[in-house]
Amino acid sequence: MKELGEILTELRIEKDLSQKKLAKLLCLSIGTISNYENNVHAPDLNTLRKLADFYGVTTDYLLGRTGYRCTPETLKDYITTDYTITTFINNILSLDSGSRNALLKYADYLQHIHSQTDKKK
Repeated sequence: MKELGEILTELRIEKDLSQKKLAKLLCLSIGTISNYENNVHAPDLNTLRKLADFYGVTTDYLLGRTGYRCTPETLKDYITTDYTITTFINNILSLDSGSRNALLKYADYLQHIHSQTDKKK
């Protein structure tokens, strides 16, 4: 499991930011950014939320509790007229394991069909 500092460093590098530039953008000192990335200190809750918002990830992602990077706002997005992503996930979680496995196999099948269609274009 990755630690907060490693995750923060990876996200900063993905955005092609120096510690100095990030510090300026977030109104923090370079030393503070360095301390977070080196796990010397952890951000307080408000700063943690600020970092999550800046990077477009959840606080759980920053804390290494999940590998899921999607923001909570994305979970509210509609994937059809009747289903949000959250509704869809909750429906899947309510299924028994056999039904979930069948659904995953069907999703793999649809991805395969889609990739074959893309190759023909």
